[in-house]
Amino acid sequence: MKSYLESMGVYEPAAVYRNLSPAELTERALARGEGKLSNTGALVIKTGKYTGRSPDDRFIVDTPNIHDKVDWGKINMPVERAVADAVYGKMCAYMQNREVFVFDGFVGADAEYCLPIRVICENAASALFATQAFVRPSEEQLKTFKPEFTVLCCPGFKCDPEKDGVNSEAAVIIDFEKNRVTIACTKYSGEIKKSMFSVMNFLMPERGVFPMHCSANIGKDGDSALFFGLSGTGKTTLSADPNRMLIGDDEHGWSPNGVFNFEGGCYAKCINLSRENEPQIWDAIKFGALVENVIIDDETRVLNYDDGSITENTRVAYPVEYIPNCVIPGVGDHPKTVIFLTADAFGVLPPIAKLDKNMAMYHFVTGYTAKLAGTERGVKEPQATFSTLFGAPFFLRHPSEYAEMLGKRMDEHGAQVFLINTGWSGGPYGVGSRMKIKYTRAMVTAALEGKLNDVEYAIHPIFNVMVPKTCEGVPDEVLDPREMWADKQAYDKAAQELANMFVKNFSKYSNMPKHIIDAGPKAK
Repeated sequence: MKSYLESMGVYEPAAVYRNLSPAELTERALARGEGKLSNTGALVIKTGKYTGRSPDDRFIVDTPNIHDKVDWGKINMPVERAVADAVYGKMCAYMQNREVFVFDGFVGADAEYCLPIRVICENAASALFATQAFVRPSEEQLKTFKPEFTVLCCPGFKCDPEKDGVNSEAAVIIDFEKNRVTIACTKYSGEIKKSMFSVMNFLMPERGVFPMHCSANIGKDGDSALFFGLSGTGKTTLSADPNRMLIGDDEHGWSPNGVFNFEGGCYAKCINLSRENEPQIWDAIKFGALVENVIIDDETRVLNYDDGSITENTRVAYPVEYIPNCVIPGVGDHPKTVIFLTADAFGVLPPIAKLDKNMAMYHFVTGYTAKLAGTERGVKEPQATFSTLFGAPFFLRHPSEYAEMLGKRMDEHGAQVFLINTGWSGGPYGVGSRMKIKYTRAMVTAALEGKLNDVEYAIHPIFNVMVPKTCEGVPDEVLDPREMWADKQAYDKAAQELANMFVKNFSKYSNMPKHIIDAGPKAK
């Protein structure tokens, strides 16, 4: 291990701890003062200044072999080789005479397509996160383990923006030429996970794998399903179905073999967490789990999940096997049902709609949901939010590449796609009411069980999607969003305004095929 660290530029560490168990890493973290133990045994840490990802500090090293493959812009920002090497060199020097924690493992539960990685950490808590977040190797696999990508994570190292050529004290640099990720100055664990997710999203298409930001589960008959959706749409809640087994909750690949989890764990939000609403996550917060930025009582060590004073983005990381009905390894057959979730705060989208291939590609690229009034300062009314591919910050290639892969999988495996609105009905936020969870669950169940295959559909005149006229467990009138509004003209006006937002947003995608453009809502 010492020779490997030296080959990476890390010389004379004070000590090297490789592949410690979660228990050992928790002990080390406590001894180093990195966190506290909760009353359930979970390690609780504060991540300091950075309580979420820092998108303005994420860079891709621009080299000739990838230049024409990356969709460069505000999300995928280029950085020169000299800048990346200088930051990396300073971080290696910073690690001298410090303890080093190393995790070896895989991104990907399918042995044919997994990526062996090595995560080199300054903190024990970061190594604990990697141990729980990625796929852990067996003792036999460790004997011949060779990493193909390395992550160097130094939360204590601060960049000098002027001297180092970056935007702030923090930097997350992905380098496909030297197969490494450099993470400086941020203790937020999500940077480790999401940087490797971005790496997989770039590498996997060339291996015939469709990478996806979604959750996945599998039924008793082996039927796999995918759930896409931005934060607040119900992706985690609806995929954690007690009648189905969880493959994974966030990142997957759809290969020629089927669907597989990129991760070996879960990284769940826990703001306002309750045992009643999310018992599986609640029970997973135990010894071995890593909790971020949740307020803890110093005497009782009880966690206050309702306190968002540090951040609303409180998190917990735990291995997927902490979920009782999980699938190990995290692989499943080709999905037959794909569900796009949106929380439409304007209250105009149908509660459920079926999408043909072109419609599915359009809405996949669009990635729509809506922010609610009051969730951010200055937000007085609902605001449309569009995140390409339901995960814009993590996809490096042009959106059309990923959309075409979705369409191809639909053709090859007969997958059906549904758009489900978990948001408002009968009016916008503040006027209408949130869709009843029992109706949403009934719609999801109907889609998964094929009960919507033979019902009658009508094309929505504005949104251009197929709306079922009946759905078991849901009143017929609920399925027609216009009928739920007392003022029908107000509905027409609001629906058209949202449709125009869709069209305006989609116009930014250069070189998008016409068959995808034409499948979207109709603007006036």
